[in-house]
Amino acid sequence: MFFCLFFIPVGCAQEELKVRELSIERDGKVLAAVRAEIAGNDEDRSRGLMFRKELPDGDGMLFIFENDQILSFWMKNTYIPLSIAYISRDGTINEIRDMQPHDETSVTSGRPARYALEVPQGWFARVGVRPGDTVKNIGGN
Repeated sequence: MFFCLFFIPVGCAQEELKVRELSIERDGKVLAAVRAEIAGNDEDRSRGLMFRKELPDGDGMLFIFENDQILSFWMKNTYIPLSIAYISRDGTINEIRDMQPHDETSVTSGRPARYALEVPQGWFARVGVRPGDTVKNIGGN
C-alpha cells in the first residue's frame, strides 16, 4: 500500500496595521504627506517592512516607541531600499539615513528619538524634507 502525503504550508496572514495620515511641515507650510502604517508594539516593530517587494512613494511605516531612546534598525529580510527619519517626541526630524536591502548593519540614531519613519529610499529628498522639519499628527502633536 502506498500513501502520499502533501503538506501545504499555511502561514498566519499579517494582521492589517492601522494607518495614519501624516504631514511634514516647515515654517507652517506642508511639504509632503505620507500614509504611514503604524508599528506600535514589539511584534509589529520587529516585523516592520520585512518581506515586502514594493512600497509606493507617499507610503511608509511609522515606528512608535514608549520612551525616547537611541533607536537602531537593520534591513534583515527587507527587499526595498529605504530611507529612515529619526524623529523626536515633538515631531522634529532629527536625522535622515538611507538603508540598503538585506544589510544587517545597524543604522543607529545619533540621539534619542521617540519615532522612526521609513519610506522608499530617496523619498524625503524628492519631496524636499530635511532634518529640522516637523511631522504632524505623529502622536501628541
